[in-house]
Amino acid sequence: MSVSALPMVIQGGMGIAVSNWKLASAVAAMGQLGVVSGTALDSVFVRRLQDGDPCGAVRRALANFPKPEVAAEMLKKYFKPGGRAPGEPYAVLPMYRQAVSAFREQVTIAANFVEVWLAKEGHQGKVGINLLTKVQMPTLPSLYGAMLAGGDVVLMGAGIPREIPGALDALAVHATATLRLDVDGQPADQPVTLSFDPTTHGLTDVSLKRPDFYAIVAAHTLATNLSKKATGKVNGFIVEAPTAGGHNAPPRGPLQLNERGEPIYGPRDEVDLDAMRALGVPFWLAGSAGTPEGLEYALSRGAAGIQVGTAFAYADESGFTAEIKREVLRGVAAGLVNVRTDPRASPTGFPFKLMEGAGIAQQDDTRERCCDLGYLRTAARLPDGKLVYRCSAAPVKNFVNAGGTEEDTVGRRCLCNGLMSAIGLGQVRSNGVVEPPLVTSGDALRELAAVAQGRESYAARDVLAYVLGPKHSGVALAV
Repeated sequence: MSVSALPMVIQGGMGIAVSNWKLASAVAAMGQLGVVSGTALDSVFVRRLQDGDPCGAVRRALANFPKPEVAAEMLKKYFKPGGRAPGEPYAVLPMYRQAVSAFREQVTIAANFVEVWLAKEGHQGKVGINLLTKVQMPTLPSLYGAMLAGGDVVLMGAGIPREIPGALDALAVHATATLRLDVDGQPADQPVTLSFDPTTHGLTDVSLKRPDFYAIVAAHTLATNLSKKATGKVNGFIVEAPTAGGHNAPPRGPLQLNERGEPIYGPRDEVDLDAMRALGVPFWLAGSAGTPEGLEYALSRGAAGIQVGTAFAYADESGFTAEIKREVLRGVAAGLVNVRTDPRASPTGFPFKLMEGAGIAQQDDTRERCCDLGYLRTAARLPDGKLVYRCSAAPVKNFVNAGGTEEDTVGRRCLCNGLMSAIGLGQVRSNGVVEPPLVTSGDALRELAAVAQGRESYAARDVLAYVLGPKHSGVALAV
């Protein structure tokens, strides 16, 4: 993407399909960078099909998948005309491991293709996909699917995505791509790798472009490291402050908590923007930056613009259920909502932001533990040499048997199932109860009143009009 084509606003890639194709399409069509969340898209895909694909969008996109027999197999296995019966649970996909079947990879490829294809449909704007570096095992087929749909940008944070640029280079020419798999207890001189060979899927006649790569960083030192040591070109950086929603980088130095049990961030966690500018690579500021003042500050410090998350998360086009959006906006207007940075909630070990208040019943410690999605499982090598997969939010016995400690399970939440429920795709359990949601938001949640202006709904267009203001609004609305 040329400097002249750089977006002033990047829409955040939030949650599990909160940043869905509808939201990304709306933002991209207005001249900014729309972004879909790539997290757990394969499960989102098959659940939409099991719900009957009521708007027909998934089937429309699948009709454009470059290998029709793969699309046909997806429909045969997962599509339910008319949707599931009342109380019928969703069929779940096999959880990812170091190596999975070709069909399991194809589900992931197709899911990411569908989301990006729909986000790009009907306009000439730019669309990116956001993936979590720590969710390693589905990454390569996810990238390939997004590239088959013509994705323009890949954004990755929640870890150090040093190997992703090289993987994009390989996938762009249908070559085998590899990533090092983080395995707890694995000798450093005996690395375990994830490998993805596009030739096994019969799609190599499709011409691909290498998308730009934007790394999400919380420190200028990490940006410098990636600029020098990444396996390929890093085209941009998103500098994310700890006020951003979802996962935050942990504070530098010994962990200290405030009176609410939240991590305390200090001067060491502030990013040197002069050092960022000196890298000569475009960057955007994120984390409570989604205001006219935030945009002007970013531009004054040499940034190309800002990333905006929370305001878009509650727009009409986002994937949050209508009830969650309505209740949160009511809570914002009444001053009843709050955001807490929980150092224990995420099995990843990263601090994770949770919305509180607004009268929404969310997942808590009374939930019966189960792990059937497994995106946050990590690999570990047991003393007997066995490779296992574990999650500290799974049943305690399972985690301990896989080499974990009971202490590490305290306070953990099942983000996979909670975030899936927040978009209306919650699993039905054996007792007929649907999984309760988890709602994550940035600290800017309290500032949504300026966008909502007393309304219980607003559109992505309203967010851009607010953020860009009269000075820059023509930039967004020109497409």
